[in-house]
Amino acid sequence: MSIRHFYNKQLQERCRELRNNMTPAEKKLWYEFLRSFKPRVHRQRPIGPYIVDFYIPKASLVIEIDGDSHYVENAQEKDHERDMYCMSTELTVLRFTNTEVFESFDSVCQKITECVRAQGDTPPAPSGRGGKGGEDRHPSLNE
Repeated sequence: MSIRHFYNKQLQERCRELRNNMTPAEKKLWYEFLRSFKPRVHRQRPIGPYIVDFYIPKASLVIEIDGDSHYVENAQEKDHERDMYCMSTELTVLRFTNTEVFESFDSVCQKITECVRAQGDTPPAPSGRGGKGGEDRHPSLNE
């Protein structure tokens, strides 16, 4: 089901700032996997009053990477509020920690792929896009 989510233009400038200053974990996930992932992935996307790290509209999927700032006072409560808002608009939310991205990268990518697959998109055979060292690391999904 395609749902048009509220795009908050007032957050555009902040989104641009966040895209230009991604965390190391966000950079790794973006440049080594999500940038060439199919269906298309948006980074630092405003959804309602929130900015989510990554958004895959075709799969109604939000991906959040939790770094150190997510463990300070009130941060987890704000994360929960954002998750509840997203789920109320029929989005699925996947959360990963920085540690998961750096230490279990293939597992993180596989979970994202499985979630997109579960939303009804079917993947082709693994593509030859290659990861570090040029090996085939992850299947791409057709839009």
